[in-house]
Amino acid sequence: MGLKQLNELVQQGKLVLPDYKNCIANLPNSVLKKFGLETLGSSLPLADQYMVKKYKNIVVLLLDGMGTHILEKHLEKDGFFRSHLKGTYKSTFLSTTVSATTSALSGLQPCEHSWLGWDCYYPQVDQNVTVFFNTIQGTETQVADYNVPWAVTPYEDVATRMNRLGKTGYMVAPFIEPYPQSLEEICSKVKTLCDQPEEKYIYAYWNNPDGLLHRHGCDSDIVHNAMIEMETTVKKLFESLDDTLLLITADHGHLDTEATIITDYPKIMDCLERMPSLEPRVLNLFVKEERKECFETEFQKEFGEKFVLLTTEEALELNLWGTGIPHKEFRSMLGNYIAIATGNLSIFNDEEVWLSMHGSLTPEEMLIPLIVLEG
Repeated sequence: MGLKQLNELVQQGKLVLPDYKNCIANLPNSVLKKFGLETLGSSLPLADQYMVKKYKNIVVLLLDGMGTHILEKHLEKDGFFRSHLKGTYKSTFLSTTVSATTSALSGLQPCEHSWLGWDCYYPQVDQNVTVFFNTIQGTETQVADYNVPWAVTPYEDVATRMNRLGKTGYMVAPFIEPYPQSLEEICSKVKTLCDQPEEKYIYAYWNNPDGLLHRHGCDSDIVHNAMIEMETTVKKLFESLDDTLLLITADHGHLDTEATIITDYPKIMDCLERMPSLEPRVLNLFVKEERKECFETEFQKEFGEKFVLLTTEEALELNLWGTGIPHKEFRSMLGNYIAIATGNLSIFNDEEVWLSMHGSLTPEEMLIPLIVLEG
């Protein structure tokens, strides 16, 4: 179907395919390799070269949404972050927090962990589930009396794996006790852990600039000022540390987009078995068998200039979700079509829309920085 269109856009540099030897899923495997533990996949060569030296502390700080495009837009070339930028590598597919941070935590590719997007279809409950909240898509209703994503698609994060295997790992994030609610609090916790005597790995996560980008857009003064503040805060942290390798990265980038609502297209809706899942930039579509031809015609008519439509089998042949052994539930969570944004349009399920988005394959969404600070 859309393979020719997709390949042409890749050749033109307008889209970037994932590379599972050079992406966020490889970084935690570099950490495992550094500590002499068995890796779960390829390590990241860009990071490996800085792990040759012995350090007491290996710290990865992930700033959600701070893709290379955002970094270069808002921070000075000779400033603290960009002057220590050692290279650009890639997010996962989808280039979104649920998928990419799960890879950053676990060292697994998306097909292996199956945390695929903000809303995932789980056949066990026959519902699209908002993964981080365990709620039915578009509602605040719990989908079950147990956590469906963790029950169906559990994974082990690298810090837990290290502790189980006799090494020391920590995680610092707003959703982990003591629940730091600012980057300053996160940095303070990282400092406290780094001062402890043992060799260790620390994964730290902060949910901006992503949240600000969604609400205010890529060019806003609010985002600009926040980026400067984050750079200053992390600089202060690093200057307080000894014997530490600090790697700063992101899970994905961002792109200002226009919005449309899928329910405004009744001919397309009539072809669907359920609402689209995954993300507004990449739609997972379950199309009625008898309506496939109609669906392809209508979707191409309405969105052909802003989305490429693939059959799911075509997307799988491209290894978009990874090259590893797929999770046993992976394929059952996907429908029969995948629509991938190629332009600046996002297709939402309801009226709650955001100014800036991510998830697709544009360079703005896919390319992420690796900032290296050696102390």
